[in-house]
Amino acid sequence: MKAKKILAMLTLLVVAIAFTACTTVKKNEDAQQVSNTNAPVRVIEHAMGQTEIAGEPKRIVILTNEGTEALLELGVKPVGAVQSWTGNPWYKHIEKDMEGVQNLGEESQVNIEAIAALEPDLIIGNKMRHEKIYDQLSQIAPTVYSDTLRGEWKSNFAFYAKVLNKEEEGNDIIKKFDDRVASIAALAGDKLKTEVSIVRFMPGKTRIYLGDTFSGTILKQIGFARPENQRSDEFTIEIGKERLKEADGQVMFYFTYEKGDGEGTAREKEWLEDPMFKTLNAVKNNKLYKVDDVSWNTAGGVKAANLMLDDIENFIKSDKF
Repeated sequence: MKAKKILAMLTLLVVAIAFTACTTVKKNEDAQQVSNTNAPVRVIEHAMGQTEIAGEPKRIVILTNEGTEALLELGVKPVGAVQSWTGNPWYKHIEKDMEGVQNLGEESQVNIEAIAALEPDLIIGNKMRHEKIYDQLSQIAPTVYSDTLRGEWKSNFAFYAKVLNKEEEGNDIIKKFDDRVASIAALAGDKLKTEVSIVRFMPGKTRIYLGDTFSGTILKQIGFARPENQRSDEFTIEIGKERLKEADGQVMFYFTYEKGDGEGTAREKEWLEDPMFKTLNAVKNNKLYKVDDVSWNTAGGVKAANLMLDDIENFIKSDKF
């Protein structure tokens, strides 16, 4: 009889402990819900309208290459991102920082199901790339878009910093970049008068890159001259060999978009070995330089911009202008 009373008392004790634990969990959940409800709400104006962002998002999805670089530079690691245009799946200069980040497909064709599975609390996209899927993404999480990707890396960076509530940090990063540009311009001195041409080889295409391109805007900010036919704020000029002379300059930088199938490299080889190409002044004067397609064009973000400045500074110091 005594044993039965002891067993009954122990049973009541276990039930009481379990009830207390459940009550504590419930109070914590209720407190968290109240906290979320009372979190400060910011209204972000963006390319698709206005979006409310509550509190500080922790699970962020980014859908552009240049946006990925912006987040990393601001000290934010996304839970998911679009893969780099080249790389497996990330560019070499960011792959270490991207360990554990979910690959969400290509920038031009994102995997919406994979985004939803990540349960993000913020999605950052771009109108130029993702306008058609804005409504779908907005049903998953608060979604904001930058506007375009043509020569806009600095304004886009400022937008991302605002979205992440890191405007002060963003301003500091841009100031450091601008200060570095000014330092390089001073180092270059009279070499800024050098007319610089930018050419890109792609599968089946050859393009001259003008002032509204990523590398074009950076050269312009430094203050380098461009050949007369390249002094435009347009994007690119696609040329055939009959227009080869338009690509000439006192210095020519070229880069090649190669995804691993050999087509970009084949285009580069074909043009560089053409007798007409060898008549260009930049070639005859040994002022033809190959640079990295990722840092001079494809990545398009703040980290790539600083890598391009590294190249420019090294070229100036080695007297290649």
